[in-house]
Amino acid sequence: MNTRNFFILFLGLYMLNIIHLQAKNQTFHGLQFSTIPTIWDEAIPLGNGIIGNLIWEKDGNLRLALDRADLWDLRPVKEFGSPSYSYQFVCNEVIRNKDLSKVRALIDDRSRKDCAPTKIPVGAIEFPISKLGKVKNVRLDVHTAVCTITWECGAIGKFFTSAIDKTGHFRFENLPEMLSIELQAPRFEDDGSSIQRVSAPRTHLLTRLGYKNGKMTQRNNSIVYRQKAYGKVSCEVALKWNSPAPQVLEGSYCITTQGTWYSETIQAADFMKEYAKNFQTALVEHTNWWNTYWEKSQIHLPDPVLENQWYLEMYKFGSASRKNAPPICLQAVWTADNGQTPPWRGDFHNDLNTQLSYWPGYSANHLEESRVFTDWLWKIKDNGEDFTRRFFKVEGLNVPCIATLEGKAIGGWSPYSHQPTTSGWLAHHFYQQWKYEADTKFLESQAYPWVKEVARYFENVSVKDAKNKRKLPLSTSPEINDNELDAWFQKTTNYDLANIRFTYTAAAEMADALGLKKDAAHWRSQLEEWPDFASDSTGLTIAPDYPLTVSHRHLSHMLAFHPFGLLDISQGKEVESLIKRSIHHVEELGNEFWIGYTYTWLANMQARIFDGDAAARNLHIFIKAFCSPNSFHLNGDQLKKGYTSFTYRPFTLEGNFAFASAIQEMLMQSHTGIIRVFPAIPEGWKEASFDKMRAIGGFLVSASYQNGKVQSITIQSEKGGILKILNPFTNQIEKRETTPGEIIKITPNTIQDRP
Repeated sequence: MNTRNFFILFLGLYMLNIIHLQAKNQTFHGLQFSTIPTIWDEAIPLGNGIIGNLIWEKDGNLRLALDRADLWDLRPVKEFGSPSYSYQFVCNEVIRNKDLSKVRALIDDRSRKDCAPTKIPVGAIEFPISKLGKVKNVRLDVHTAVCTITWECGAIGKFFTSAIDKTGHFRFENLPEMLSIELQAPRFEDDGSSIQRVSAPRTHLLTRLGYKNGKMTQRNNSIVYRQKAYGKVSCEVALKWNSPAPQVLEGSYCITTQGTWYSETIQAADFMKEYAKNFQTALVEHTNWWNTYWEKSQIHLPDPVLENQWYLEMYKFGSASRKNAPPICLQAVWTADNGQTPPWRGDFHNDLNTQLSYWPGYSANHLEESRVFTDWLWKIKDNGEDFTRRFFKVEGLNVPCIATLEGKAIGGWSPYSHQPTTSGWLAHHFYQQWKYEADTKFLESQAYPWVKEVARYFENVSVKDAKNKRKLPLSTSPEINDNELDAWFQKTTNYDLANIRFTYTAAAEMADALGLKKDAAHWRSQLEEWPDFASDSTGLTIAPDYPLTVSHRHLSHMLAFHPFGLLDISQGKEVESLIKRSIHHVEELGNEFWIGYTYTWLANMQARIFDGDAAARNLHIFIKAFCSPNSFHLNGDQLKKGYTSFTYRPFTLEGNFAFASAIQEMLMQSHTGIIRVFPAIPEGWKEASFDKMRAIGGFLVSASYQNGKVQSITIQSEKGGILKILNPFTNQIEKRETTPGEIIKITPNTIQDRP
């Protein structure tokens, strides 16, 4: 191609891209309702990683439920100080006595009686709005993270949680008369108006925590509320408002804590005394942050339902995971606003929930937000090592599968709350953060030191079998057989084996990258001492000679395939057949005991085998059957149309973020080290595009797909290094060395460098 023709081609493609981006920028993504939601788990969500809001209507009042990510009851679990508290004790009871009753008494029972440790709510700001009349429109624009409510009388309310500090803001305009404001505190003392419920694992009233009600102080146009929690933890809310013009009411509030890892040195009341930003000033700063966030990556799909849901999920990701804040727990910054502790205590479930919540961050190019997870894992490392010494009686690092803000064990079903390889799956996130960022400093200072301790733990906790292969004394596969005796396996499960084999593989690769050849050789020799994955005619099994025989929500036995990529269809026909048999078998057993995240995890797997139609089908089922109108994942089938036998509605977020990850897997994959664009596009899609998705190696990739064909690919190399890509125009894997900042354009007729 001559220079003139290439320039014309490039200019044309550039202008098409500009027009396309402009069209996308005009597309509304978010939520639109004709009425204000009247159920807390259907509310409009706002958040900035450390504080959150749920906007809904309760008893004729507009309610801004308040949350603070680090507001936890962190009381210790006394039972875990028992001399019997050990892995060996569990092994003895399961293997020798074949009886779980003593294990349940030690680890499980208290979690059904005690409602703490737990995440706890902050309270709510309420405005009486009955006199405003009928609502015309409720709208959340995810690109600005602003909720706007319009009434037919002309009144308008706008709300946002500041993206840059720990404040929230509201403004009402065109008010027919001024609104009053109340700060509602949680009811920690029973005044006789509430009905005390019998203890149940998922319906705990706040009154059972044993707190005294907090202190509320109101002066003119300000309110300060202070609440003491357990131990040294407390919370403070400061709210102030004014009327800067006729028919206008605006205000702001701040939420702070004391006694946690994330607490401030200045408390809310003192902060708000000096806080002088008006609504508009704060709004400009807020929207600037969100503009930068959305510039990190964008997608365009011919399916507006899937596209809007992806933007909603990535909005929630940006709202729930921020630097210097806790990572995403079960409900993140949207704790239940129903007078109870949240479902499953709002804890950190590390047998799936935390992990799935961070899947989309890497390829969506939101590394600062995904780094929040590894920052927390690094922060809890000491507590994890202490847990490993106390319960497993060895050196190294495992992490409680059901954990508090500080990474300490809460308890629950023993096969999962004290799962023996949890840290292996968590190690995968250090690996991904390193591989996508290509950051050697992070590898040296955090990733390898963390993963190395996990590998050391596996070496110390394992034993040799009769064939001189390593095994675990007892193994599990979340959440197979629930909390029964046969939930513990004497043969190492594929789930545990995947965590172990991945950890040794990653540790060796990391050691090689750091020039630690002796370490790398040791980890590879350890890897060789473990067996291969168990399989039969159905595909991957739960454990040797133990196939999956019933419908199940958790796809733990296929962890080696997804997300780890230890098994991949690129490895040959035999492995491809194994993977496809495994997926087919899960589908064949039916969806009776699936829940929402099963559909989105399965969609990720289907995208990995390039079955875009199946992935899209399951993602649509997830949206229509398992999501609240505000997009929250409610676990059960809300349509009651047979998508599962579960029809309950506990809100958790992991299914949402696995949805976003599946869309990204459909658009681009790089887990094998080779970039593939549009690998799992549904048959009916004739056009799609994405901008600045991130591939392993620190490559930013943009691509367009029109008339059923790839049109162009642009790749920017952040750090330099070797680029490997499947060129869709030649169907050949092409490899080349790149320099930092280099931009490469691939079109049907050329590969062109751009300065």
